[in-house]
Amino acid sequence: MFAALADDTRWQILQELGRADLSASALATVLPVTRQAIAKHLAVLAQAGLVEPVRVGREVRYRAIGSRLGETARALDAIGAEWDRRLAAVKRIAEG
Repeated sequence: MFAALADDTRWQILQELGRADLSASALATVLPVTRQAIAKHLAVLAQAGLVEPVRVGREVRYRAIGSRLGETARALDAIGAEWDRRLAAVKRIAEG
């Protein structure tokens, strides 16, 4: 999942999908990459469980999976808290 989020374009795609469900073609009009590149990025995001395709008539739109993004945010918060704890311990030793 973190590898999927590490790419700037995929991050921008997620931001756009946070505003509305969009097709690959619609995403290609707002991002500086081709529709084919968008489709590849969407496949990576879908494989990571961060987006899902939804058929609307003849069009396939993608939506961000909020619960998966929430899990990711909580995991990052836990990692950040652990690093804060470690850095505080190093500071105490250095000042001690």
